[in-house]
Amino acid sequence: MRMPKTYHRPAAIAALAAATIGLAACGGGERPQADLAASQVSTIGVNSYLWRAALDTVSFAPLLQADSAGGVIVTDWYSRADNPNERVKMTVTVLDRDLRADAVRVSASRQVNQGGQWADAPVQAATVQKLEDIILTKARQLRREAIAS
Repeated sequence: MRMPKTYHRPAAIAALAAATIGLAACGGGERPQADLAASQVSTIGVNSYLWRAALDTVSFAPLLQADSAGGVIVTDWYSRADNPNERVKMTVTVLDRDLRADAVRVSASRQVNQGGQWADAPVQAATVQKLEDIILTKARQLRREAIAS
């Protein structure tokens, strides 16, 4: 099989090179960000879906601190009306800008009233895990709602 002849015209090659460079400059080499409900959404220091879900989840307790830049929510002591001799205090930390399972951490303290004095008591690990799961589920739901709208 015979190969066709290639003609090298300096002016044509220069024009083609200039057009290619010009097109590359227009594109900037960056892909557009089209997903408005991406998993990494933040106008604050942490993932906004996780932040909103965490605030909603612990809203039953009075807040002592809510630092969106640092991603820390601290509640005051909370007692249920049906069990006033037990109280809990929670700290929720959103650790990342990404919506990931390991981007939220909950810690809790529990106290029981013994003879008028509050004494520290253990918190079941399942309680903390359940709170983290609730926050993650709510964050994912918020993201789904943002995508749908």
